[in-house]
Amino acid sequence: MATRAAIAAKKKKTIKVVSYSWSGKDKAGKKAKGVTKGTDINVVRSQLRAQGISNPKVAKQIQLFAAPPQKITPKDITLFSRQMATMLDAGVPMVMAFDIVGKGHENPSMTDLILTLKGTVEGGSSFAEALAKHPLQFNELYVNLVAAGEAAGILDDLLAKLATFMEKTEAIKGKIKSAMVYPASIMVIAFAVTIILLLFVIPQFESLFENFGGELPAPTQFVVDLSKWVQAYWIPMFGIIAGTIYGISTLKQRSKKFNIMLDKAVLKAPVIGEIVSKGTVARFARTLSTMFAAGVPLVEAMENVAKASGNIVYEVALLKVRDEISTGTTLTKSLENTGLFANMVTQMVSIGEEAGSVDAMLGKVADFYEEEVDNLVDGLTAMLEPMIMAFLGVVIGGLVVAMYLPIFKMGAVV
Repeated sequence: MATRAAIAAKKKKTIKVVSYSWSGKDKAGKKAKGVTKGTDINVVRSQLRAQGISNPKVAKQIQLFAAPPQKITPKDITLFSRQMATMLDAGVPMVMAFDIVGKGHENPSMTDLILTLKGTVEGGSSFAEALAKHPLQFNELYVNLVAAGEAAGILDDLLAKLATFMEKTEAIKGKIKSAMVYPASIMVIAFAVTIILLLFVIPQFESLFENFGGELPAPTQFVVDLSKWVQAYWIPMFGIIAGTIYGISTLKQRSKKFNIMLDKAVLKAPVIGEIVSKGTVARFARTLSTMFAAGVPLVEAMENVAKASGNIVYEVALLKVRDEISTGTTLTKSLENTGLFANMVTQMVSIGEEAGSVDAMLGKVADFYEEEVDNLVDGLTAMLEPMIMAFLGVVIGGLVVAMYLPIFKMGAVV
């Protein structure tokens, strides 16, 4: 089966879709004008004549202040896959399917991409070769599965499986992201509110206390001193924070050792580690199940599965699994050797290998772990909400109470 590297090696010019404004006369002889998209001015003229527009005048549309292109999301690619699968299953020719799906899409960037794919396919390339020209939108796994579907004559079925796979994968990613982002965002908000209080609100109370005279209560004095420190050093403090964030992001991009250390730390974190681990196993099982169903050889499939795992610890382990399988070790034994997969996973794979239904067993594993992640995230959210409320009460409430203590003290004296 053709890999993306082999497909990309075929150097064919990428056809771009642009907007053209046109004017002419319709079938009734009335003046007509509009804007249409196409790969070439002559192609647009031919399309307009086919629609009954006589003597069309066509010009490339120029936008001086064009809005930035809308980002293509995984949801757009999933919808495209599902729509193309439905069209091909209904017997619609591929080129016509591109037209129908592209012109009905709400995202203009996705419309341009689909019509570009149409132009590439019309130029003689296969669907997989056309997809390989857009690696940012269609990864190696997607391209290889489409190539397998084309070779086996089951492209509609493969696209439907890809759509289901992407829906499940994005759902599990969303669950894991919400589990990690929710507490982090609350902490950031609490930090920002605390800094605003220390920089702008506490100094107002401080000037009021100076008029009172006398000694401030210990909590109030601590908050006043902390406010003075933040006012004196807030620029270096934010510089350190920004530098730390930049340093971490740079290391993530450039250092494999740092990524391994970070992913290991995440896997060992309480609750979050279990969610990430089970989510990664679910993604592994879902990806390998889809590739097995497409008839992709196991060794080649494992490389794609490793890259799609989303965790470098699992990626390294799965690449070792690929190497062991290539030397004759069974998938079950190779997974056991990693020490990352629960006994239930290896037993299900073992049953699948004996019965010749590994894809079905992996699908059941994926369903089980996806449900586990759902339950863990719901439990974590329920547990964190009261803890976060208590934390905010202690931090923000503590600052407010500390500032009002002198006023309470004066009221008691009066």
